[in-house]
Amino acid sequence: MKRQTISTINVHLSQGAFLFVVLFLVTHAIPLALGQRESSKKPLIDAEAQWFWQNPLPQGNQLFGVSFVDANNGTAVGLDGTILRTTDGGENWIIQSSGTSNWLFGVSFVDANNGTAVGVNGTILRTADGGNNWVSQTSGTTNALLAVSFTDANAGTAVGENGTIIRTTDGGNTWVSQTSGTTNNLNAVSFSDANNGTAVSWYGIILRTTDGGANWVKQTSGTTSFLYGVSFTDANNGTAVGEGGTILRTTNGGANWINQTSGTTSFLWGVSFSDANNGTAVGSDGTILRTTNGGNTWISQTSGTAEVLGGVSFTDANHGTAVGAFGTILQTTNGGTNWVSQSSAATTGSLEKVSFTDANTGTVVGQGGAILRTIDGGHNWVMQTSGTTNWLTGVSFTDANNGTAVGFHGTILRTTDGGNNWVPQVSGTKYDVLSVSFADANNGTAGAQFGLILGTTDGGNTWTSYLTGTNAPMMGVCRTDANTGTVVGGAGIILRTTDGGNNWVPQASGTQSDLLGVSFTDANNGTAVGQFGTILRTTDGGSHWVPQPSGTTEVLSGVSFTDANHGTVVGCLGIIIRTTDGGATWVPESSGTNYCLGGVSFTDAGNGTAVGYGGTILRRTEAGPTPTPTVTPSPRDTPTPRPRPTPPPRPTPPRVLWPA
Repeated sequence: MKRQTISTINVHLSQGAFLFVVLFLVTHAIPLALGQRESSKKPLIDAEAQWFWQNPLPQGNQLFGVSFVDANNGTAVGLDGTILRTTDGGENWIIQSSGTSNWLFGVSFVDANNGTAVGVNGTILRTADGGNNWVSQTSGTTNALLAVSFTDANAGTAVGENGTIIRTTDGGNTWVSQTSGTTNNLNAVSFSDANNGTAVSWYGIILRTTDGGANWVKQTSGTTSFLYGVSFTDANNGTAVGEGGTILRTTNGGANWINQTSGTTSFLWGVSFSDANNGTAVGSDGTILRTTNGGNTWISQTSGTAEVLGGVSFTDANHGTAVGAFGTILQTTNGGTNWVSQSSAATTGSLEKVSFTDANTGTVVGQGGAILRTIDGGHNWVMQTSGTTNWLTGVSFTDANNGTAVGFHGTILRTTDGGNNWVPQVSGTKYDVLSVSFADANNGTAGAQFGLILGTTDGGNTWTSYLTGTNAPMMGVCRTDANTGTVVGGAGIILRTTDGGNNWVPQASGTQSDLLGVSFTDANNGTAVGQFGTILRTTDGGSHWVPQPSGTTEVLSGVSFTDANHGTVVGCLGIIIRTTDGGATWVPESSGTNYCLGGVSFTDAGNGTAVGYGGTILRRTEAGPTPTPTVTPSPRDTPTPRPRPTPPPRPTPPRVLWPA
């Protein structure tokens, strides 16, 4: 499954923590968790996108499937309708417009022009021009389609949930349902010609057809392991892979399947053979295995990532591409002796909050004490040394130099030189500090667990504690001047100060929903956001808070207004909504991801940045994105391996594609 944290911590600390758990399960149940690498690629953008990726690059959505037809032409698909295309062997990857936000799990091209992608809700997309245009086709099913295999421009088969098999012989103009004989998910399919094909499933189930799917026959696999990948190079020679490092091999069309020694217990999610001898399998923990003798021996290769790799495609014995979590793309031109990253990321850890002081200068904080800094509007993000591994949950800069970050276990960090040096300050508490806002270089407020509010009038040299009489976590804070500030928190708590924080007065929010963020542009005009799509608005300094229709019931975790009218809100499942009339109307914008977004910062009505799960940094500019110059990423340590999921329970497996 996957693992997502939305404003991960912000929420898990609030009374509505259960929501985040649910979101974590939902958003990670089907995708996998792949990895990242280095790439000198520019983020080429879908022309219709309002928001574009700055980290990871070329994008950070999970990639589930990949299909190359030769060393140059390839397509990868993934989360939120993501389609990436290259015509130069991955030197450049272009984000194509799929026309859907449905997750795409499988893709199959037969030449540089003709290809098909499949995904949730029976989604089928077809292109005849290399992806310049993708056209939706009618599949006749609402089951998720998990894999697809075409042998020519006309003949193809897709498989998926609940034993679904559908077949076309006219390039997808019509899809016909076939009888699989199972209700288990079919996770992968491989046809070597129009007649001979094999599909694999849970419990070692393998199905075989020799007549284009008119009849599917169950074969004896000799295993009960869950199988997730299969590759045939001709009617006889094929390999299936799955959980626990399972590799099965046949040289007679599946009449006999022989268990091979993989040398790993990692989940294997994908496999690709270019001929009867040369093949590669990929899986969790960045696992890549290679054989040059039909699987008699499998050799582990160095991938350079610890993330899950979910798809792989080889066109000959040398040229191959693997894809995975957080937009990971790896390429080899020598059979895997060397794998080169074609993607880059300053981090793939969760990012919680962001603070910009002008269109160019900004700072992001998050998981593991991460602090990232840009001075060029996000074209380049540089990791700074925070001196802590505690999760950082809030950040506030008042100018390019002076800023404060807060986090778990009472962490407060201060910089006066734009983050070149971060100095720990004495917070006086071990409680998690969840939010922070400064009105100027000296006057600031931080919110913590159990209703604790911290205040400073000297840039954090001393912090004073204020007890508010509530145990609710103080999730969001906004200071507009040395005297005036507002704090929001669990169970709809809103507190107001007009004397620099000496006294905090409760205000009536009219909701019991947890409030996670707040933004004021002056002493009177402010907006608070939170659970269940809650948006509250005040024009009188909080004497009255009025609910506004957000158009969503998802968790909203970040808000930024630049004046009384222009504001942006971000939240779970990639939600971004904007207003130009003070919230009278909220208009959704496409973020290009389903990841949860935790923080947002605008410095004017047109320029803003949103951050979230998986190291996501998204940018919006009024004039549209400027392509990032080609850069060589700095060497990074191998990512710390993420926990591997427990295999799906039996006997009723969950509806998941990859346990990531």
